[in-house]
Amino acid sequence: MKTQIFCLVFLFISVAQGLNPKCDTQDHGSTLQVFHIYSQCSPFKPSKPLSWEEDMLSMLAKDQARLQYLSSLVAGKSVVPVASGRQIVQSPTYIVRAKIGTPPQTMLMAMDTSNDAAWIPCNGCIGCSSKVFNTAKSTTFNTLGCHAAQCKQVPNPTCGGSACVFNMTYGSSSIAGNLSRDTVVLATDPIPSYTFGCLQKTTGKSVPQQGLLGLGRGPLSLLSQTQHLYKSTFSYCLPSFRSPNFSGSLRLGPKGQPIRIKYTQLLKNPRRPSLYFVNLIGIRVGRRVVDIPPKALAFNPSTGAGTIFDSGTVFTRLVEPAYVAVRNAFRRRVKVANVTSLGGFDTCYTVPIVAPTITFMFTGMNVTLPQENLLIHSTAGGITCLAMASAPDNVNSVLNVIANMQQQNHRVLFDVPNSRLGVARERCT
Repeated sequence: MKTQIFCLVFLFISVAQGLNPKCDTQDHGSTLQVFHIYSQCSPFKPSKPLSWEEDMLSMLAKDQARLQYLSSLVAGKSVVPVASGRQIVQSPTYIVRAKIGTPPQTMLMAMDTSNDAAWIPCNGCIGCSSKVFNTAKSTTFNTLGCHAAQCKQVPNPTCGGSACVFNMTYGSSSIAGNLSRDTVVLATDPIPSYTFGCLQKTTGKSVPQQGLLGLGRGPLSLLSQTQHLYKSTFSYCLPSFRSPNFSGSLRLGPKGQPIRIKYTQLLKNPRRPSLYFVNLIGIRVGRRVVDIPPKALAFNPSTGAGTIFDSGTVFTRLVEPAYVAVRNAFRRRVKVANVTSLGGFDTCYTVPIVAPTITFMFTGMNVTLPQENLLIHSTAGGITCLAMASAPDNVNSVLNVIANMQQQNHRVLFDVPNSRLGVARERCT
């Protein structure tokens, strides 16, 4: 399990108890190991192994909640930079190590490209998990006051005494925390005075237990707080969740990034400026371009419509007209009559198939996906499904999401200063 590594995704947890000793490989330089949530190196893996069907349907159901959450963001509802990843954190996919405080306390952090700030459960938190950051043991920890400029960047700020307190309510759940600051070490890079939310209270079953690290473009994100160090540039390579014993990598900063890589332009959406929008202009199944209504792919800042790369969604979702067109073209190429379904997957087969490639065509860049990025197979090999689905059926379903299964075993490079996103094939494991 030696691979140089890298980080993207969502979550914090103290890791002193729970990591396999074989997994305690040191991060190096500005590169972090990235572990899949179900890997042997993750304390989040289910205590009782799930069947293949249970596993896939569970991830698909959590995807549904995430897609509805992302749709609410671009629809212009409550855009909040702290603790905004609530749906995602219920289903962290990839985690990285971080060290918080002085002396350092090791946490496992879920990374998420579609959210901005970080928060962690702190000692004394009511309703938090048992794994918390002990602020009393850090000599560099500070709580920010209401006068701090960052206090204007958190949701529903109030002044409880001298602390800047934020609150967020959603569904039957809520969180409350203090805006705080401490040293964070990523790989071997110390980042002094890093601003994050220190949770003091959580209620409801849907509250993420152990925190979030945002890799979006907002004012409290990792990119914004480390511009001097990482120049708003990072890349990640996500290991397949079929390889639970292996890790991928998160590479921070411009140093060591691939030179031979194709790029597409990053687009800005004022409704949700932290999301990584790109211009998807077509989709090819095999060698044939699929006939998709242009509106289904078009970037429209006024409605939030368009296509994003997202690390927290597992299976790629396309708005219904685009998905139906791609799915039908895929079925025609496979030429097997007995198409069945499994949960939200509507293109499944109980006999062996030869699947065509699918190519996402972006401005300036094509990404062709082989079978390993397109198909999920049951453990026993009895069912094979196309690992894509239609976006949730609601009024805000305007987003196409290029998800992490389709990104696996690719290096995805986010170059914000040059407003571009690059993709290159790479064996992440």
